Amino acid sequence: MYFKIASFNINSVRARKEMLIQWLGENKPDVVCLQETKVINADFPAACLLEAGYNSLFKGRKSYNGVAILSPHQINPLNSDLGSIAEPDEARLIAAEIKGIPIVNTYIPQGQSPESDKFSYKISWIKALKEYFDSNFKPDEPLLWLGDFNVAPEPEDVHAPKRLLGRVGFHPTEHEALDYVKSWGFKDIFRLHHQSEGGHFTFWDYRVPKALDRNLGWRIDHIWATAPLAKRSTKAWIDIEPRRKVKPSDHTFILAEFNIDS
Repeated sequence: MYFKIASFNINSVRARKEMLIQWLGENKPDVVCLQETKVINADFPAACLLEAGYNSLFKGRKSYNGVAILSPHQINPLNSDLGSIAEPDEARLIAAEIKGIPIVNTYIPQGQSPESDKFSYKISWIKALKEYFDSNFKPDEPLLWLGDFNVAPEPEDVHAPKRLLGRVGFHPTEHEALDYVKSWGFKDIFRLHHQSEGGHFTFWDYRVPKALDRNLGWRIDHIWATAPLAKRSTKAWIDIEPRRKVKPSDHTFILAEFNIDS
């Protein structure tokens, strides 16, 4: 049985609800992890999504942040507490088990600038994930970690690596922190199937003129897995078409497929 999963920073679920529902109907994923839903729980469009065939688990906050997991299958909530490092009710982490597979969805803080307190918070937040994973899961068992990590890990993951090195999202301190968590037992599923290939991005800044047409992007949205699932991955890809639509999110979908019967 093939298990298709996706991650998408939707940048307001209310603004892009119809696009999301259309995309779900066309692509029929088993799991979608959303970030930056920007709604309180009472305003999350759970009823509309259920009509479209998708259950939802969500954690929201007014106007910013917010994470959700969607699936046509039963969603069993898991511990989503990052611990004392997280701000109260910040709505950046949510976890669930679907078809027997634990799934963690994160919206890692952006960090603002390397000199800011927000950047220090981002680094602490990332590093705290290792303790979270260690307390709740095992690296030799199946686990998926998806989300907007707000970090491009490799030079191939940004359009101008020499010029951008040191900026937020492509900073050595961020790379060190993310590698620290990755060492717990994760593999980058996209890179398993597209090794050393540049030009594959999930985010194009609104503020950069014709960024999408010029492909001036970043790959900051990710699907990572522990070894038992990584060896079952059959493909991974980025769907660029949603970014071409009228009033799109500045991100697009990243997807991967696994043969969970193997």
